[in-house]
Amino acid sequence: MAKVFIVEDNPTIIKTVKTELEKWQYAVVNVKDWDHVADEIKEAMPDLILFDITLPTFDGFYWINAVRQLTKAPIIVISAADIDSNIMHAIASGADDYIMKPFSATVLLAKVQALLRRNQKATGMEKLTWGTSELNSLTNELTTPNGNIQLSPTESALLGILINHLDHTVTKERLLEWLWQGGKFLNDNTLNVNISRLRSKLAAVNLDKNLRTERGIGYRLVIYHES
Repeated sequence: MAKVFIVEDNPTIIKTVKTELEKWQYAVVNVKDWDHVADEIKEAMPDLILFDITLPTFDGFYWINAVRQLTKAPIIVISAADIDSNIMHAIASGADDYIMKPFSATVLLAKVQALLRRNQKATGMEKLTWGTSELNSLTNELTTPNGNIQLSPTESALLGILINHLDHTVTKERLLEWLWQGGKFLNDNTLNVNISRLRSKLAAVNLDKNLRTERGIGYRLVIYHES
């Protein structure tokens, strides 16, 4: 039974989410102490987390950053305001997907199932080899001759796609579709943020130049780069 943790202070939304997910045999937990959200999530060890943005103490962005240091569980953001800035900020903070208020129970369930399937699929995959480096899809860790780096689930999924299409350009449209079910409310900037974060982490092990930007088209990963 997969466990979903809800970081939401609206009783009506909490009830709606619990009713729908429990109907499909998901275990659902919600916040008890707003001063210790990260601690509660760490103790609960959920398989997926739903995060609202506007919360009683610190906002959702703060808690997403804190929680992302503790768990690799997929995060879906629930947002009601200014979609572009909120969604982009949330994805940059470590979230994996989003849903807009008001939302239907059917859409919520589809989002939850899709992310859990993606995560389960990744955990069943063998390690992906990229030259002398190796991506562990279970731990989201990239092992290289110059050291290891820890990726977020989305960064890991992004790198995994590029490794599977090594030395071939993957269009931005394809990446948005594969990572965020089409990215209906996302634009290139959201993808650019994740590429930038991934490239920054790759720089720590001298692999950032292996991630090429094909201007106006997409991105390409190569094994070697020119000195």
